[in-house]
Amino acid sequence: MSAFEFDGTTVAGPEEALALAVAQALRGIRGANPLVGAIITASDGRVLASGYHRGRGTAHAEVEALAGFNGPNESTRINPADATLWITLEPCDHTGTTGPCTEAILASGIRRVRYAVADPTGPDGGGAARLRSAGLDVQQVDAGQVRRAGADDLNRRWTLARDSGRPFVTAHLAQSLDGRVAAADGTSQWITGPESRRHAHRVRSRVDAIIVGTGTVLADDPRLTARDEDGHDLPLQPVPVVQGRRAVPAGAALRGGASWLHVESHDPQVVLDQLTAGDPGHVLIEGGPTVLSAWMGAGLVDELFLYQAPLVLGSGPTGLDLPQLTTLPHALRLTLDAAENGAISRLGDDVLLHYAAP
Repeated sequence: MSAFEFDGTTVAGPEEALALAVAQALRGIRGANPLVGAIITASDGRVLASGYHRGRGTAHAEVEALAGFNGPNESTRINPADATLWITLEPCDHTGTTGPCTEAILASGIRRVRYAVADPTGPDGGGAARLRSAGLDVQQVDAGQVRRAGADDLNRRWTLARDSGRPFVTAHLAQSLDGRVAAADGTSQWITGPESRRHAHRVRSRVDAIIVGTGTVLADDPRLTARDEDGHDLPLQPVPVVQGRRAVPAGAALRGGASWLHVESHDPQVVLDQLTAGDPGHVLIEGGPTVLSAWMGAGLVDELFLYQAPLVLGSGPTGLDLPQLTTLPHALRLTLDAAENGAISRLGDDVLLHYAAP
């Protein structure tokens, strides 16, 4: 979002500033990196620029906001020393796929930084201390204001995954109105329309691995590649992972890629343990009901994209089967997730529901 879109917008204090930064963060996509949003305000509360993190390998939120602040807009007439940078997450002080955000902040001339949530663990932390050591006024916003602005819950599942030493886990589920993932005769291509399939490929394009069961391999023989809108394979591809004890046929389409993995177990934790060597930051569960149910039942799915098609199959397998949930109080209750496209969106004739795990 450019600074021009904020003409006339002002914030009255930290809570309003962080709420606007959270709204920016939710424009991003979940995955290997946390959602982060940032805004820059003048001393009178006018919003001068904003930014959000668009995914791994892209500019961080504060760097994008600083680019807008330094661009050809009203903010060029504001002394940077009179501006304040508000960020939902403590700035990083390390070099990964992008440079340290602390360096960009120091170069900007801004002297006041306010952040909501401390960078949780490991080498990504330390940004606030670095900026303070350079003489900047850096403060973490009051916890109550952070909570009310929604910044504390912004990356709850991402933090849980990171603290557990595992990748962020996304799942796909395409089903009919009556919850079927295939007809009684086993046919399932295609329940959803082309717009849903294009969205699914966009999600594939940002993950490190795609996990399916041996049943899916035997029934559908998927390639498990990420493809563009013309159907061509993208330059960077996720690693296909097959979960289950049955053999993968020698002629299986997924064997045609540079690498693939077969984990001869039905236990999601065993799959994660075998994936650890590759250090994936984001994996996608595209398996059938057995695989998806195992991951959901283990509490290892962080977000779910549910593609709801406008058709009724009448019979056939359902997308989830969790027999251990025998009473309503034990049900898994997901929450709608406003990140990326919003919690509910239309994809052609289909409806996409975006859920966050509890």
